[in-house]
Amino acid sequence: MKDSKLRSERLEFYAEDMERLHTELDSFLELSKARCALLIDRDGHLVTRRGDAVQSSADSISALVAGSFAATKEMARLLGETEFSVMFHQGKRDSIQLQLVGERTLLAVLFDDRTNLGLVRFYAQEAALRLQDVFESIVGRRGGGELASNFSDVGQAALDELF
Repeated sequence: MKDSKLRSERLEFYAEDMERLHTELDSFLELSKARCALLIDRDGHLVTRRGDAVQSSADSISALVAGSFAATKEMARLLGETEFSVMFHQGKRDSIQLQLVGERTLLAVLFDDRTNLGLVRFYAQEAALRLQDVFESIVGRRGGGELASNFSDVGQAALDELF
């Protein structure tokens, strides 16, 4: 991928963005009674985590979640779907639901027998919509990301005026 494309697609998070994401995730965890929620970009990078600490590396889990979602996207394509937006894995003790949030982010929810899949799915769907709104506002704020053609001259004039 070209550097310019990477720069144009990258999201920059400010403190207020993280606060909004954390508020949404904390509310989701309280309502669903899930243990942990991770926001992961589709490249496998952890954006943020809320709730109980993950037993193993959150970075490793993030990479595996993104890989699992990518493999499932290919399976969906082979079955005639564009992609599957929600996945669920059930274990003896713990379960995980993976859900697409917008075009570029995944919500991974870890939960156990303190709750049930129905509650997690219901509240995750609502949370995904609210999180998508947060991401859209971040993308909307981004603007062109390009410096003005006269940036150097304006900067030099401002420095000259200052000193």
